[in-house]
Amino acid sequence: MLEVLTGTGLAASAGLNAYIPLLTLGLLARYTDLIDLPSGWTWLGNGWVVAILAVLLAIEMVADKVPVVDHVNDVVQTVVRPTAGGLAFGAGSSSETVTVSDPGSFFSSHQWVPVVTGVLLALGVHLLKSAARPVINATTAGFGAPVASTAEDATSVLVSLAAIILPVLVLAFLLGLVAFIFWFVRRRSERRRERQAARAAGFRV
Repeated sequence: MLEVLTGTGLAASAGLNAYIPLLTLGLLARYTDLIDLPSGWTWLGNGWVVAILAVLLAIEMVADKVPVVDHVNDVVQTVVRPTAGGLAFGAGSSSETVTVSDPGSFFSSHQWVPVVTGVLLALGVHLLKSAARPVINATTAGFGAPVASTAEDATSVLVSLAAIILPVLVLAFLLGLVAFIFWFVRRRSERRRERQAARAAGFRV
């Protein structure tokens, strides 16, 4: 169960920011004893990989905070974030962390399963983020973009750390995500009804 939560948290984090969970895995594996990457994923802790991820993260953080540019970035990230989610889930769920002593027992026979699971999880979070951002930009005249992006980055960092150090906290994030989805869908439905009512009133006039 803890392996699943670790992988889920890292993949969901990748849906918000592709590079934060991968960089978190690399840094913690390279400089701490909090996580021990399996042989197939040790490249994440390589110095060059860590440096490249840091540069890509810096570019992503800037691009995601500029209105209009953030939309273009989301289109590009439709491929990058799910891929990162697959890598993060695969690496995290098969690693030995401070809370998981035998991760290999869960995904021992089907190594492709965690990668595909991570891709789907990250894609779902990414699509939700991409759908919410235009609404935020439109209702705040673009001023909400940097605020929302900063909140997403902070959430990605916290969820990545929680997934490795205390995976049970990922459950709280998942519950919050479900609540946000329900609120977002209901809000969009209300706005659609308001626009339809406004158009109908205009036709009557």
